[in-house]
Amino acid sequence: MNDHINNAVIVSLDNDVSEITELADSLNYKVVKTFFQHRENPDVNTYIGSGKIEEIKEFIKNSDEIKLLIVNGELKPSQWFNLEKDLDVKVYDRVRLILAIFEERADKNEAKLQVKLAQLQYERPFVRELIHRARSGEHPGYMAGGEYQVDDYYEMIKKQMKKIKEQLDGIRDQREVRRGSRHKGGFCLVSLAGYTNAGKSSLLNILTGEKVKVEDRLFSTLSTTTRKIENKNMPILLTDTVGFIQNLPAYVIDAFHSTLEEIEVADVVLLIVDISEKKEIIAKKLRVSLDELIEIGVASPIIITLNKSDLVSKEVLDKKIEYLSRLNLIENRDVVPISVKNQENIDRLLEIVHDSLPQLVRLKIKLPINTKSQSFISWIYEKASVLEISYDSFVTLEIECNNVVREKIISECRDLEGSRIF
Repeated sequence: MNDHINNAVIVSLDNDVSEITELADSLNYKVVKTFFQHRENPDVNTYIGSGKIEEIKEFIKNSDEIKLLIVNGELKPSQWFNLEKDLDVKVYDRVRLILAIFEERADKNEAKLQVKLAQLQYERPFVRELIHRARSGEHPGYMAGGEYQVDDYYEMIKKQMKKIKEQLDGIRDQREVRRGSRHKGGFCLVSLAGYTNAGKSSLLNILTGEKVKVEDRLFSTLSTTTRKIENKNMPILLTDTVGFIQNLPAYVIDAFHSTLEEIEVADVVLLIVDISEKKEIIAKKLRVSLDELIEIGVASPIIITLNKSDLVSKEVLDKKIEYLSRLNLIENRDVVPISVKNQENIDRLLEIVHDSLPQLVRLKIKLPINTKSQSFISWIYEKASVLEISYDSFVTLEIECNNVVREKIISECRDLEGSRIF
């Protein structure tokens, strides 16, 4: 990560700039001034109007070097072009800022491909605008850079997008094969979802005993991470993936489709919420997250997991839950307050996960005591939940598992000359 801090200014049509400021900070931009232009709709030419442009121009002229102007909204190509031309400074809208963060955070090949695809989708209308300007006699650079042959660049974008989509389709197919193998192997799939920076990776570490890198910044996780839960004697694979954020264009979500599928196909989804924030912010983020889950197509049980409960009193916690309930954001869903930091209520969360898993069946078997049986018992511990085991002249096991593993256990039990009790 680049540790050098650059100065930036923000332009917003409303007073809510906390998230865009945090996004700027996440990319190491120090916001030295925020300009508010309160209006119902953006100016068609410059987003903010000529008067505000003159005010910003004067500020930039008299300030330490301003590297970036950030628009708290989504720019049309013509608005972006006019802003850069009038202010002579690099301009990012909210989507481009997020994509720049994605580019910096992407570490694995799949994440890099997904980010690149989203960037190319974003760039297409801007390049078309540059083509239009060039044909009208203007000679713009591209995205505040040097001059480009924009016609050639536009064709390159189309070819690159086609190639990247083919590569992502291949990765998606491989992921589907792995998921199928996991289900056949007896594993249940649980996915972590939620607004960015809610504590998903920290919870994954607690539940799996892993040491996945955790950073207090937006979008620290772009690639999926899948690990086996160790805290309970049950074969559950837990997957962490990219965090949600409001108002992302459909093409950005679509670029991450192969990753977000991990949430769609999960047997249970843990929706992580930072309960220490203001109730209005919690409600907004929870609504965004639930809308994203609906958009993805999640039909599995969703457990609302209220993280950072150690930072609020029991009274405040109850009032926030009541507030969310009045807004119909948690109806008909399990709600579990936890503290990842203090490892509070984690066992209760796992109990609810276990009770929410589909198609779990119980059976009881007897096995002779020999080397082959011991090897088989080790396999059972890997693929199922052993509720009880006892030794006398036989080994007796009571087991909970899915139907696929149940059939395998019954078949192997017969081969070992054991018997099924129920």
